[in-house]
Amino acid sequence: MDEIIKKIVAFREERNWAQFHNPKDLAISLNLEASELLELFQWKSSDEALDQKRDEIQDELADVMYYALLMCHDLGIDPRQALLEKLEKNAEKYPINKAFGSNKKYTEL
Repeated sequence: MDEIIKKIVAFREERNWAQFHNPKDLAISLNLEASELLELFQWKSSDEALDQKRDEIQDELADVMYYALLMCHDLGIDPRQALLEKLEKNAEKYPINKAFGSNKKYTEL
């Protein structure tokens, strides 16, 4: 993960884009890229989207990860640790005995 983040930051630095990358604008860009990913599924089943738009889906996922990892870097958040901690929180909110096979929100279990 560190190697990827270093490449992302170097890409940004080579273009002098850090000046535009405050947390608010990175969050906006992350959301816009996630919306572009969502748009690839609009009016299609999941299978249709994957069959017709797999390369574009990959590109949009990469864009989402780009901005998420930049935000982690800029805010001093370890993405690996953040994910592990969030999994622990979700395990508490969604215990297997209540959540198994359910799509209910934790407040409804």
